[in-house]
Amino acid sequence: MSFEDEWAAAKAAVAMRLNQADGTGGSTPAKGSADYVVEDDDLGDIGHAAYGLFNGLQSGGKHAGAASETAAGSLKGDGFDAGAALGEVNKTWETQVKTLLQACAHISNHLNYTKKSAKADDDWIGAQLRIIGPVAPGAEGAVPASRISQLFR
Repeated sequence: MSFEDEWAAAKAAVAMRLNQADGTGGSTPAKGSADYVVEDDDLGDIGHAAYGLFNGLQSGGKHAGAASETAAGSLKGDGFDAGAALGEVNKTWETQVKTLLQACAHISNHLNYTKKSAKADDDWIGAQLRIIGPVAPGAEGAVPASRISQLFR
């Protein structure tokens, strides 16, 4: 096979791959596989779940703290090493609960902010793209490309 024949075959193979509508090698992701695509409803659901976890953990995570501390003191006073260990476990538990509470609050607050911020950005862009005043009969009312390019700098 000559070089020209090999070159033509290689070009044909590349052209076939580039022309695939749903090939896996293209730059367009398959439906449902795109990164960073989150709907507003999803953000709201996640934020609500984090808020609910925060509220439940606020009381539920601390309900045994006082009893555990009392038991640890009593065991320690009676000379059992388990008392000191139980006290240490209780302190670690309280630290972990506080950390999880902070994480839940952060997630809930951040998602609320993200949702509001994205809506504000969308509203602003929508307002910028609207044509002010009446559109002439027969005109399509489209925003000129020069105006659109100003919004994406």
